[in-house]
Amino acid sequence: MKKTYIRKLFISRKVYELGKTDDLFVKAMRENAIHHYEHCQDYQRILDHAQYNPYKIETMEDVVKLPFLPTLYFKHHELYSKPLWKLPMKATSSGTSTGFRSRIAMSFDDLWRGWQMVRRIFSYHKLWSLKPVIYLIFGYQPTKHSEAGIMKTAHAFTFIAPAKKRIYAIKWTNNGYQIDLESMKQAMIKASKGRTPIRTIGFPAYTYFLLKEMAAEGIHLSMPKGSKITMGGGWKQFYAERVDKQEFYRLVKEVLGIEDTDCVEFFGAVEHPILYTDCREHHFHIPVYSRVFIRNPDTFQPVENGQLGLINLITPMVEGTPLLSIMTDDLGILHNHCGCGVSTPWLEIIGRVGIKDITTCAQGAETMLKES
Repeated sequence: MKKTYIRKLFISRKVYELGKTDDLFVKAMRENAIHHYEHCQDYQRILDHAQYNPYKIETMEDVVKLPFLPTLYFKHHELYSKPLWKLPMKATSSGTSTGFRSRIAMSFDDLWRGWQMVRRIFSYHKLWSLKPVIYLIFGYQPTKHSEAGIMKTAHAFTFIAPAKKRIYAIKWTNNGYQIDLESMKQAMIKASKGRTPIRTIGFPAYTYFLLKEMAAEGIHLSMPKGSKITMGGGWKQFYAERVDKQEFYRLVKEVLGIEDTDCVEFFGAVEHPILYTDCREHHFHIPVYSRVFIRNPDTFQPVENGQLGLINLITPMVEGTPLLSIMTDDLGILHNHCGCGVSTPWLEIIGRVGIKDITTCAQGAETMLKES
């Protein structure tokens, strides 16, 4: 079965024109659902049990009714719609001591679609650069010992601009991964004395804690022109320490001399590999490659924009693992209006629900940070 509509969706040039792509999105979802239904017996059983016929997906309402899989499901089950030897990309979420991880796999076509998406979104947000930069990565150093999705994403990010140097906050040692924020601080101080811009990537909590420490020590730097602070992975169980975005950007300006217009945050998940990039108002607008529904936690019915509920992420991108409709353990709100000029709704992520069994890469990193 040729993925004609999926291909057309992921070469869409207007990355935030949802209304003009609704029909194409529905057809792409039907293609993807049929593919997984015909090639993954477990997924077929899930749809059959729900009495859901993927061949009859005709409208966005049908997409809303598509049975969703919670992220917790992938921490206990592996679902693949192709032989593993045909899936070159494997990725996991990083667990804590409980050991539970989501594991997904992607085909060459999936990776091509991901590249098309990233290329256009980064072009829209003017993140590509030919000027070499120093990457300060508040995340995991790549090793053969880990398939963590956040690690692979952070490493891939270092190709947006040529990497003069890559410095990692979480390094691999003989005792496993260890956090070394002191080396990040010294790298920032050294970089401020040169001409090469820096770009950070990684958990915002790490970035914030380090900048707060530097401010307390009276360290005030002026980073080279073109430097950017970029973040991904969310605050997760650092939610109690989470600060208002404006306070965060004020601290970035105070310590590093970088304006909030050069601060960019990303949102995504191993179980939903779509790139959400905040706008100049620091809002996550929904790109054409996905749809987001907010559902009532009690009934799981969609709620109107402006109301709080569980975040349900939808995409037809992946053919290696059935990731069509994923129910997260995050609470969020879809908003209709934004001052940046983009007309599509934007997602506000409020926090996580209290499910103790769910562990994430950021929570695992949190454990190491507290131990350090």
